[in-house]
Amino acid sequence: MIDTRILEITAELVNAKNIVIVPHKGPDGDAIGSSLGLFHFLRDKGHNVQVIAPNDYPHFLKWLPGNEEVMIYETETEKADELISNAEIIFTLDFNHLSRCGDMQNAVSSSKAVFVMIDHHQEPSDYADYTYSDSEMSSTCEMVYKFICKLRAGNKISPEIATCLYTGIMTDTGSFRFSSTSSDTHRTVADLIDKGAKNSEIHNNIFDTNSENKLQLLGTALQNLKVNHEIRTAYISLSQAELNKHNFKKGDTEGFVNYGLSLEGIIFAVIFIEKENEDMVKISFRSKGDFDVNKFAREHFNGGGHINAAGGRSDVSLNDTIVKFNRILPEYKEQLTR
Repeated sequence: MIDTRILEITAELVNAKNIVIVPHKGPDGDAIGSSLGLFHFLRDKGHNVQVIAPNDYPHFLKWLPGNEEVMIYETETEKADELISNAEIIFTLDFNHLSRCGDMQNAVSSSKAVFVMIDHHQEPSDYADYTYSDSEMSSTCEMVYKFICKLRAGNKISPEIATCLYTGIMTDTGSFRFSSTSSDTHRTVADLIDKGAKNSEIHNNIFDTNSENKLQLLGTALQNLKVNHEIRTAYISLSQAELNKHNFKKGDTEGFVNYGLSLEGIIFAVIFIEKENEDMVKISFRSKGDFDVNKFAREHFNGGGHINAAGGRSDVSLNDTIVKFNRILPEYKEQLTR
């Protein structure tokens, strides 16, 4: 987004009273962190702001400042539709195609509001009036930080904003270990710490609040781990029955896929999670180096994301999905073993 467009957005903000912020369906730390960070910034400027999430999100994110202000579309649909209809600006954060906002898509696409997209995924669609897209950025939270600074309002970043943005950057970079973490990312989080983000407390709130059921589910996932050393690939599967046995809660499988990637010599890791109530298998892909899981997910599993982190889905059974994956995998042997 060039500076002249920032000036145009500044003018839009001056004239706008009602603003809605929308993260993607199944919001993660980056989606909720960026949404609440921007929420605090805009509310502090005097706007009427509402974050509307398509559906609920994990408990480990609900300590974030402003969480109690988030509206869940699937439980307050009528009220949310009215707010969307009356919005003068809609910010869509951490996604770049309206299908990613789930059941909200019709209401959002019907709105006459000015749309601002802030997102770091590849291949953005063209629904927004203003698009800030950078697939090389670590996270949407880092982009919101830069957006605020471009508005010459970096000095307005409060401890609440800093906390939300730090959280999203930390979670989307795997605690700053992914290759998307740049020196500029570290400068950003340093400034957020200076502005009130308590990094140790944030890490503890995200990663050190596990339930016994979650840890037992992790044990099951690791027992199900399959490794193909020849093609440098590991995958985990979890059935609906296994999820039920351990009283699965939203967010309990967050990060499980990374255990496969932590194995020595493995550069491609996958987790398959059966979702009987949605009649699908949810898939997460991770990689090291230049193996492009975004392309893999788009070509084979109705998904996408980033080069080293992507998601997908399958509409056949868990077993058939794994069979399909193992049938496809040898086609990538050269890429994965060079």
